[in-house]
Amino acid sequence: MGINNERDIEANLQIGPTDHGMVRLFVESGSTEIPMDFTPEEADEIAEEIVAAARAARAHGSGGGRGRKRR
Repeated sequence: MGINNERDIEANLQIGPTDHGMVRLFVESGSTEIPMDFTPEEADEIAEEIVAAARAARAHGSGGGRGRKRR
């Protein structure tokens, strides 16, 4: 499976700090839970990659994907 392959799977994503000074991305789908911990510096790098990907997606079209919209 590649990044461009779509799947009909719903998942929840939570992001926040841990009590150990890490940043946790927590993905939950059905009975599967995936906690991923990163240093603050790694989290900054991930955030930069997300922003760059959003810019690239905007350059490719309307940005009307299947992702979650925030208000």
